[in-house]
Amino acid sequence: MNLPVVTVSQLNLYIKKMFDSDLSFASVILSGEISNLSPHYRSGHLYFSLKDDTSAIKAVMFAREASRLRFQPENGMKVLAVGRVTVFERDGVYQLYVRELQPDGAGALAVAFEQLKKKLEARGLFDAAHKKPIPAYPKRIGVITSPNGAALQDILNIIRRRYPLCEVIVAGVTVQGNAAAEEIVEAIEAFNKRNLADVLIVGRGGGSAEDLWCFNDETLAYAIYNSRIPVISAVGHETDFTISDFVADLRAPTPSAAAELATPDIFELTHRVSSLENALFSAYGRVLSEKRAAFEKLAARRSFASAEGFFESDRRHIEELSRALCLHTETALRKESDRAADARRKLDKLTESLLNAQKLRFAKDVTALKKLNPLDVLLRGYAAVEKDGCVLSGAGDIAVGDTVQVLLRDGRLTCGVQGVQKGNINGTNAV
Repeated sequence: MNLPVVTVSQLNLYIKKMFDSDLSFASVILSGEISNLSPHYRSGHLYFSLKDDTSAIKAVMFAREASRLRFQPENGMKVLAVGRVTVFERDGVYQLYVRELQPDGAGALAVAFEQLKKKLEARGLFDAAHKKPIPAYPKRIGVITSPNGAALQDILNIIRRRYPLCEVIVAGVTVQGNAAAEEIVEAIEAFNKRNLADVLIVGRGGGSAEDLWCFNDETLAYAIYNSRIPVISAVGHETDFTISDFVADLRAPTPSAAAELATPDIFELTHRVSSLENALFSAYGRVLSEKRAAFEKLAARRSFASAEGFFESDRRHIEELSRALCLHTETALRKESDRAADARRKLDKLTESLLNAQKLRFAKDVTALKKLNPLDVLLRGYAAVEKDGCVLSGAGDIAVGDTVQVLLRDGRLTCGVQGVQKGNINGTNAV
């Protein structure tokens, strides 16, 4: 029996072609458990095996696909792998080339979230002992969020209503997508480097898990942890939890709630001052009445009536003490009243300053809009030329024989073009 002699390479190539030509191997979904995981740190490729109770198959996931994973594969993790089966010619081994990899059961984002949470918790980033207190009366509040989001307006409105005495510094950042976490980190570091605020509010409005994912970034977690300025995390709605919430010094269920947690209520403060003022007046009045009653009781004794001269010096001393007490009481009451009045004046002045600033900003906006009004140019004697309903910007947009509309301040002219002169406004290169 004469059989052909083939090389090992020829045999492996033949078997590889058989695999590659069979469409049933072109795209398969395997369920199995990861084992022998060996990431290649230079190339970024992942090498591992998938196994079940009785069998195993080698698998590789190249760096381009591996870089898109939202979780960290681990030995013993049950996964669903999508890919193609082929033969690696050099070793004569068939294996699975993985395009997609998903945890079998929980989603990739959920697995990645729990992996990072477990890692940072073990390193102490969530410890209550590290969390800094939120200042009761902040002078400056830093807000790190999207400059165009509704969350920013909610925060600003609540701060202005509750505590208009503080200054708000806004750092506009991207709060969604690949670049978002880096921008938020840079904003936190800038606030700390220049000591721009007493407390920071970091967050955004609601969204899907993918929308909020930048707040689960490890680098951002360390930036919040290392911030010397206390950080309030305000991401999404009350039911949303991110890594930033666990690391922050205080977690707010919503951006609006963060604004309330960062500020005292000025109306409550005013009421408290008024209550203290009333209590002070009552206390001084009560002390004065008690001293006067004690004095009158002593003066009514028989010993004072029969030995008036003997006690004359003591009586004068008691009268002086009484006058001094009255004077001290009146002075203290007057000082407290002046303090309360001064606080009210400062509040009125601040309110008036904020209103004037808004008026000035409005006036500037109106002036800017008027400068952009094209009718003002026509009123100064200039004209605009239209062709087919479009304003012409240069001589290259028109040709001899065209019909154009010339717009003047009090009407328009319909004109035919007899000649076109190109170049600068002094007239060169006539056509």
